[in-house]
Amino acid sequence: MSTSRPVAVVTGAARGIGAATVRRLAAAGYAVLAADACAGPDAAPYPLPTTGDLEAVAAGWPEVGTYVADVRDREALVAAVACAEERWGRVDVAVAAAAVVAGGRPLWETPDEELALLWDTDARGVWNLAAAAVPAMLRGPDPRRCRFVAVASTAGSHGLFRLAGYTMVKHAVVGAVKGLAADLVGTGVTAVAVSPGATATDMLRQTAALYPGTTVADLAAHQLLRRPLDPDEVVAAIALCCSPEGAALNGSVVHADGGFGG
Repeated sequence: MSTSRPVAVVTGAARGIGAATVRRLAAAGYAVLAADACAGPDAAPYPLPTTGDLEAVAAGWPEVGTYVADVRDREALVAAVACAEERWGRVDVAVAAAAVVAGGRPLWETPDEELALLWDTDARGVWNLAAAAVPAMLRGPDPRRCRFVAVASTAGSHGLFRLAGYTMVKHAVVGAVKGLAADLVGTGVTAVAVSPGATATDMLRQTAALYPGTTVADLAAHQLLRRPLDPDEVVAAIALCCSPEGAALNGSVVHADGGFGG
């Protein structure tokens, strides 16, 4: 089936910024395939969403479908993109929002398995989605309106205390987006990274828990707004990057961080 609606694939869609992105794009008239690993409460290093959480995000939106896929598995993302193409006939937008946070120790005490989890999920997950989604965009009806957006972090521009692994992989996300934008020259497809600051999500609460005695408010105090961002505030920037009007942002890092570091 083909649709005149723009079609988006969003990873990390079961909660946080990913879930807010699904809702924002659906409200704007997109058909959306909402994908998440749905690893559940027994996941490491902290509880993650379930299939029920993912279905709840899609509830009430007839043109939002769900797909369980781990971003560490490129073939799973290829299958997710193929599902979107089969259902709606095209893919115009891909938003890589899946990530985990881990840390709380200096670099030299960080275990290899923690770094591997961060790298495979937060960095390779973005790479894998691009590798799966961009070919679909290029074979679609209008590549000039196609957008790849990766959710990076203030950690993609700053060094964060006892988060060396997370800082490294978010720098890699920014590098991947810049390299992708260069590879896409002349196609019309664009690539952008959006770097949120402290945003009121489960991930922010997990980050605060890495530092004994630290609160979410303490983390938010590092940005000029002096409060956590709402996910919808960050998603307003993501939605602009997804839109046809977002073309001028190609290759950029959009700092949706409330003035982090101020």
